[in-house]
Amino acid sequence: MPLQKVRPGTVHRVRPDISVLSDSLEVPGIGHLPVNAFVLLASEPMVVDTGLGLPDRDFLATLGSVLEPADVRWIWLTHPDRDHTGGIFELLEAAPKARLVTTFIGAGIMSCERPFPLDRLYLLNPGERLDLGDRTLIGFRPPLFDNPATVGFFDERSGVCFSSDCFGGPMPTAELAQADDARAAPVEDLRAAQLLWATVDSPWIENVDPDKYRAGFQPFLDREPDLVLSTHLPPAAGITGSMIDTLASAAGTPAFVGPDQAALEQMLAGFEPGGGGR
Repeated sequence: MPLQKVRPGTVHRVRPDISVLSDSLEVPGIGHLPVNAFVLLASEPMVVDTGLGLPDRDFLATLGSVLEPADVRWIWLTHPDRDHTGGIFELLEAAPKARLVTTFIGAGIMSCERPFPLDRLYLLNPGERLDLGDRTLIGFRPPLFDNPATVGFFDERSGVCFSSDCFGGPMPTAELAQADDARAAPVEDLRAAQLLWATVDSPWIENVDPDKYRAGFQPFLDREPDLVLSTHLPPAAGITGSMIDTLASAAGTPAFVGPDQAALEQMLAGFEPGGGGR
């Protein structure tokens, strides 16, 4: 069955209390990168990351299809990269009772863009817990990350893992990137995408100690989450073990090397009149 045409702001309800705000971004030479945010309908509702800040995106409108922004009590920022913070300042204004969960480093990075009241911060480090009234979240450092402020979490009530960039993988089409199940991609294609993303987003993996690196997956092995929600992958249910096997094999893989200036000029020439572009 063909996948349906998607648009920015597609919403997938993956659990009665968890929704994925699905988006994607085309990256030349790599593919269509999923860019997800999430809504956790706890007693004290939480938004996890806030998507892209592109002019044609309206994060608050997308969020409003799941939850009134004014009802948000927590915003968990897995890390302050721009593909995670697109709607954050608008959401802070629309949700005056919400507090921003981040790290000391994360708060410092965010303050370089715009100051915000310190009394709305909630600093949380890996290993620490956050009580949302009907559940407890346990922060952890994912084994793969591209920002020192990265903190994902396990939801003790649902058993779901929110892994930030870890387990991400670019897809060949926007439809696959915004699918409601990572298993829509063929197994080998998904494996290749995740290995590629590991070298793009975490180029330091080329130099890691393999044993220490693999030990970073122990929290997943201990908790065995049936559903992993990554910012850069469609919802991944029932394949945690195979995804761990994939990424555990990535230690020592050479870092991704992107196009250079000559390649850029060749690409641009293709768009010029008479250059072969359309």
